[in-house]
Amino acid sequence: MSARLAEVAAPDFDLALTLSCGQLFHWQRQGTGWVGAIGDKACYAEQRGDALFVTRGMEEIARRYFALDHPLAEIYATFPRDPAMDAALAACRGMRIVRQPHWECIASFITSAQKAVPHITQISHTLRTRFGKRIGDGPLFAYPTPDALAALEEDDLRACALGYRAKNLLRAARQIASGEVSLTAITKLDDDSAHRELMRLGGVGPKVANCALLFAFERLAAFPIDVWIERVLRQIYFAKKRRVTAARLRDYAAKYFGAYGGYAQQYLFHHARTSRPQKS
Repeated sequence: MSARLAEVAAPDFDLALTLSCGQLFHWQRQGTGWVGAIGDKACYAEQRGDALFVTRGMEEIARRYFALDHPLAEIYATFPRDPAMDAALAACRGMRIVRQPHWECIASFITSAQKAVPHITQISHTLRTRFGKRIGDGPLFAYPTPDALAALEEDDLRACALGYRAKNLLRAARQIASGEVSLTAITKLDDDSAHRELMRLGGVGPKVANCALLFAFERLAAFPIDVWIERVLRQIYFAKKRRVTAARLRDYAAKYFGAYGGYAQQYLFHHARTSRPQKS
């Protein structure tokens, strides 16, 4: 295996945390590393200390995908100093926000509604193997394109265990395939306008739109609020307050966590999911 791998410098990076923190849904353990698709290319990745070893020829793609250029020290310096944030940082140091392909990210989070990570992962693999393009001669498949999904019927997607999400995913795929919504155009919009445009897609509400902005469009201030993060905000940051509206939570998060709020959110999210639940 080593002869087929190339070394990439990866200080301040934790591959396992990055791949298992709930932002990605298809990478799988293989030996001492991980295997997955970056767009339509297969990649094996293995961490050894401050170095990342990846499939030869994938060095630059992996470096960009895993956001090894993000200045983590500067990002950490913007985190608010409070016990919850300090604990999350200590537990998740080295975790990075990956640069995901736009459609793959949007579609994955459309299918994530009211689903646990293992279920979302299973759906991703099913969609890939049934409707995606095989990568080379190996076992990996790229995520199906909007055009590929747009040509299907709702029942085809329901057969992949999507339930009611099938209708939303099909609608979003058709909106993009037809040009009704342009992902390229969204990259040129400011954060608020991009958020509104994403919410035109089937199955995309405020939370999924923020996930897409954060994980695919690199808007690192985006702060998705799901049930885990809402619980953290209410129990820790609004512990003695009642009747705190969702709008107030959003406004507070934007101001309190700042320009790299997306990083703070993901650290709080993963720490909340993997540590002992907070008492109300």
